[in-house]
Amino acid sequence: MADKKADLAGPGIGDYAQLEKTLPQDYTSLLSPKETQLATYAAKDYIEENMCKELNLIRVTVPLIVDVESGVNDMLDRDGSRTPIQFHISNDRDKNPIDAQVVQAATKWKRMALKQFGMETGEGLLTDMRAIRKDYWLDHDHSAYVDQWDWELAITKEQRNLKFLKEVVQKLWKVLKGAEKHVQELFPQLKTDKYPDLPDELTFIHAEDILDKYTDLPRKQRETEIAKELGAMFIYGIGWVLKDGYPHEMRAADYDDWVTETTSEDGREMHGLNGDILVWNPVTKRRHELTSMGIRVTAETLKKQLELSGQLEMLKLPYHQAIINNEIPLSIGGGIGQSRTFMLLLKKAHIGEVSATVWPKILKEMCKKKNIHVIE
Repeated sequence: MADKKADLAGPGIGDYAQLEKTLPQDYTSLLSPKETQLATYAAKDYIEENMCKELNLIRVTVPLIVDVESGVNDMLDRDGSRTPIQFHISNDRDKNPIDAQVVQAATKWKRMALKQFGMETGEGLLTDMRAIRKDYWLDHDHSAYVDQWDWELAITKEQRNLKFLKEVVQKLWKVLKGAEKHVQELFPQLKTDKYPDLPDELTFIHAEDILDKYTDLPRKQRETEIAKELGAMFIYGIGWVLKDGYPHEMRAADYDDWVTETTSEDGREMHGLNGDILVWNPVTKRRHELTSMGIRVTAETLKKQLELSGQLEMLKLPYHQAIINNEIPLSIGGGIGQSRTFMLLLKKAHIGEVSATVWPKILKEMCKKKNIHVIE
C-alpha cells in the first residue's frame, strides 16, 4: 500500500537509471528537426482551429503571471508537492507592490475569464497557455516548461452530468484524430506499421473499474496496463476515494468536481464529473496522458471538496468567493498538453524533440546515445 500512496501525486518514472531502460533502444525519428517544426505547427494550427469549431470557442490572451492574492493559480494537487514560482514586484519603490506567481496552469483563471470576456452559455475560450512547473521530475514526457491548450466552456446546470461530459470528450477526440490524419497527409512517413495510429474509438472507464481489474497495482501501473489493453481511454471519477482507501490520483479541490454522485451504466453508485484522456504510446511503450478536464465545481461541491481536503481557509480568496456567490458561470474545461500531443502525433520518443526547454546533462547525454534529438 505504501507504493499506492507514493503514486498519488507527482509525475515521472523514478530515476534516470530506470529511464535509460525505458527509452527505446532502436529509435530513429521519422522526421528531421526541420520537418518536425513544420509538422508541429501544422498540428497546432489544425487543433486550435477545430477545437474552436467543435466547442464554440474563441482564442483569448492568457497570463503568464498572476497576483498571489487572487487565488487563481493552479496548485495541481492537494498534497503541496508542486508549488509555484513566486516573486516580489517592488513597484513604485514598494509603495504599491505586488506578490506574483508564475502560472502552473490557467484552470481557475479561465473560469473567471468567461465572465471577463462576456461569454454566454454555450460559448467558451481557448488559450495558448505557457507555464512553469518547477517541481516536476524531468523525464521523457515531463518538463519544467509546460504548454497547454487551456479551454473553458460556459454551461447550464442541466449539463452538469456524465452524458454531457462524455459528449465533450468525444468532440475533443475527433479533433485529435483529425490532427493525426492531417499531419500524416503532409508527412506520409508518419504512417507506419511500426507505430500504429490512435484508435478510432475512445473507451470510457471509471477509475473504480480499473482498480477492480488491477487491485494490487499502484495508479500508474494500472494506467499502463489498461492503456496497453484499450489503446485509448477516458478515465473518469478521479479524486474521489476508491474502495481501496485511496483516490485514483490526488486532484485539487477547487476546480474539477470529483464529489458529485453519478451512476454507472450497470447501476452502481460512482462519483466524479472529471477525467483524463490517456493513450498507449507505441514509441515509448508506456501510458501517455494527453488531457485532464472536467465539469467545474459549484458553490456546494467546492465547499465539500475543500472540507474533505482540509482547505476550507481557501474560501476567503476572490476566486473561491466568486464561485460561492455565483458570480461566474458554471463551466466545463480542461488542458490539453501541446508538446505531449505533438510528441504522440509525430511518433517521438522524447518531449524535448518538440519543445525547447532545459534538461539536465545526464538526460541530454542519454538521449544523444539513443539517437534522440533534443532541442536546445
